[in-house]
Amino acid sequence: MGGADARIVRNTALLILALVGLRLVAAAFTPITFDEAYYWMWSKNLAGGYYDHPPMVAYVIRAGTMIAGNTELGVRLVSILLALPMSYAVYRSAAILFGGARVAATSAILLNVTLLASVGTLIVTPDAPLLVASSFVLFFLAKVLETGRGAWWLAVGAAVGAALLSKYTAMFFGPAILIWLASVPKLRRWFLSPWPYLGGLVALALFSPVILWNADHQWVSFAKQLGRAKIEDFRPVFIAELIPTQIAFATPLVFILGAMGLHALTWQRAGALASRVLIETMFWTIVAYFVWHSLHARVEANWFAPVYPPFVVAAAAAANLAQWKPRQRRLVDFCLRWAAPVGIVMFAALIVQANTGWLSGYRRDATVRSVGVGWRELAAEIDAVRVRSGATCVLAQDYGTTSWLAFYLPRGTCVAQQTQRIRWVNMGEPDPKLLAGKLLYVDELRSEGHPVLNALFEQVTQIAQLQRKRGPLVVETYGIDLLEGAKGEVLDRSPPPEAR
Repeated sequence: MGGADARIVRNTALLILALVGLRLVAAAFTPITFDEAYYWMWSKNLAGGYYDHPPMVAYVIRAGTMIAGNTELGVRLVSILLALPMSYAVYRSAAILFGGARVAATSAILLNVTLLASVGTLIVTPDAPLLVASSFVLFFLAKVLETGRGAWWLAVGAAVGAALLSKYTAMFFGPAILIWLASVPKLRRWFLSPWPYLGGLVALALFSPVILWNADHQWVSFAKQLGRAKIEDFRPVFIAELIPTQIAFATPLVFILGAMGLHALTWQRAGALASRVLIETMFWTIVAYFVWHSLHARVEANWFAPVYPPFVVAAAAAANLAQWKPRQRRLVDFCLRWAAPVGIVMFAALIVQANTGWLSGYRRDATVRSVGVGWRELAAEIDAVRVRSGATCVLAQDYGTTSWLAFYLPRGTCVAQQTQRIRWVNMGEPDPKLLAGKLLYVDELRSEGHPVLNALFEQVTQIAQLQRKRGPLVVETYGIDLLEGAKGEVLDRSPPPEAR
């Protein structure tokens, strides 16, 4: 490695370490989201699967809380640190596929400054480990291409298996790999080799706990996730959300570079055929599905996580390899120069806004309901009401409120969701003795009250109204009801729609 390349590697490593450090600081001060609190509850009861997703996110959180405790930082610690091996995998992928430290460094930096990677590894969801696993799928496929050694297919299988343990979206890696092999003449020999099939068996073996869990639970997780978009629900309005949300999550300048890179790979034939086709198939196979999905149901921006590793490699190819006319070259150079500063500023602004609301003048924004600002104070008030009333358990209507209560109330407090018990099937039922006494019910204040509770209990009395606030903004007002005299079963154990 020459002196110039060594400097590029060193500076890239230092920048990525600084970005990881920034995320760790933000993680310690940003209240937990309701999804993170939900997955944190999973991590206390590890299993082969859960109603919503495979189990990898629970294992990531469990590892972090073993190091840093049941805190916001503990929940997020390992997810954030996984950005380091993720960056290595993308760096090496780009170096193998397109050569040179500059292309490799650009890829790793661009991935880290996207909001999907910076916020997506800080706010722990199944997409965080999926993004990391996807980076290694690309890296190990690049190693197959570089070395021609069949043993690398076992590593590909392991990475795909880890991705499947993160989120079911990873199933599209199979078709993408098959299209790649079929599209490149020199790679078709692998169809006659046992190695790719052995790699598939490795992936299947790693994924088997999820299959077994679903078999024991009426296949509810598969049915829930794979049945999201139904052909008869044709609603193309959702496709209009795709490009704006991806521009935001990729950050605008990275998005422009990535789009130009995909164009260059296809029309300028930048790079070798096998490298170009690998990037294109790993990107377009998944994107094609989500475009179809968006014709029938909403596609969340973070669902595109698996395509970001090939997307940023394409962006780096646009910046460093493709030939452009002078006007296009100026655009590419501008995007490359300012992509990192813009991405960092967008990340910092989002964290400040989520925690304070300053940037919107304390008005509502997209973060206000999902990030648990004000929940620590609200939970203290709810606990004081619980103690005064003598309630032995706290109930909630939805999984988000239930999870926030479990995370922010004193450890050991009985907390349960009154409905959707399938969400908690791995966690055991509350002690019947705790459900037999007075209960506290926490839900957003509703003018119509809770007619269902009136049918379940002899007496339902609202004893408090409490607010969750972000600065001067009242995010939600909760009605706190005291439930007495249960007429029968307190928890609704009706099977979910997927199991009926």
